[in-house]
Amino acid sequence: MTTAQTVRGYHDARFRGDVAAAAAHLAEPFSFRSPFISSTDPAGHLAGLPGFVQVVTGVDMISELYGEAEATLVYDVHTATPAGTQRTAEHFRLDENGKINNILLIFDAAPWQSMAALIQGE
Repeated sequence: MTTAQTVRGYHDARFRGDVAAAAAHLAEPFSFRSPFISSTDPAGHLAGLPGFVQVVTGVDMISELYGEAEATLVYDVHTATPAGTQRTAEHFRLDENGKINNILLIFDAAPWQSMAALIQGE
């Protein structure tokens, strides 16, 4: 599988809410960081996915950049929350087996502050 197939496979599965398909693209060990959440466990990282996709009303891809073992996606996530549309950048690194072992999610967290407790599971 190419980097593009792996990353888009993960991205598409995630926004469909298909936890099993998204997890199939993740490696062990694994690391995820965003403005609100950090995780070193693929299952823990995907645990909140069903709730998240319930508020997503659409995703518009802006840019896809692929290297041999890394990729960056830039997209708008449209949500049915006070945050509205969220411009997002996501950087992926893949291991020697072609699985995603690191994700860095970058977005302006300010619109989400009022929902931070829910996002962090508090």
